[in-house]
Amino acid sequence: MIIVKCAKCKRKVFKYLKIGKGKLWHCWKERIIEDYSVRNGDEVRCKCGNLIGIEQRKWVKLKQHSFTYSGTAVK
Repeated sequence: MIIVKCAKCKRKVFKYLKIGKGKLWHCWKERIIEDYSVRNGDEVRCKCGNLIGIEQRKWVKLKQHSFTYSGTAVK
C-alpha cells in the first residue's frame, strides 16, 4: 500500500495498492483504496488545486513531479 501526496501542499490524494517495483506512471482505478482527490471532468486535482493527473479509461495517468509517494509495493 502506498500513499500518494500532493507535491505542493503534502495532502493525501490516494491510498493505492501498488503491485511490482518501478515508478508510478498511472494508477489503476480498481486499485485505488481511498480517494481524497477533487475531480473536475477528467482532471484529478488536489484540494489545493494542483493537477495530479488525467482520468482515462481504466486508469489515472499521473503528471510526474506533481505528486510524491511513500510506502511499500506488493511483490
